[in-house]
Amino acid sequence: MQSTDKVILFDGVCILCSAWARFLIRFDQKQKLKLATVQSAEGQAILKWFGLPTDAYETMVLIEGSRLYTKSTAFFRVMMRLPFPWPITCVGWIVPTFLRNWLYDRIALNRYLLFGRNDTCVMPTKDHTSRFLNGQTD
Repeated sequence: MQSTDKVILFDGVCILCSAWARFLIRFDQKQKLKLATVQSAEGQAILKWFGLPTDAYETMVLIEGSRLYTKSTAFFRVMMRLPFPWPITCVGWIVPTFLRNWLYDRIALNRYLLFGRNDTCVMPTKDHTSRFLNGQTD
């Protein structure tokens, strides 16, 4: 991982999270963001580095250089980096953090029940492997 990388860690078996990764691949046309599943060796190393649990995944994580963002803050920081119209969603910044994160937690903690889960991490197509940290997908 380079100090200038912006890396998003996501749960690779979560159907909602995998859809989020596909959304980012589609709309991050300038390829500003790198992806890694929390289950991958790279994802596990990053979680350990920041002192986060490596066996329970309750939030998406955004790493920008040496800074770590989670929950709704990570979501809005990612949306700011996408092309128009996606940064408009950042109007949500006006909602107090505790309310944004409460809503985020309700979705995150129930994501398997609401959206389902895969038995294994979904593998990207070959043309998407460059979007993953170190070209690794699992």
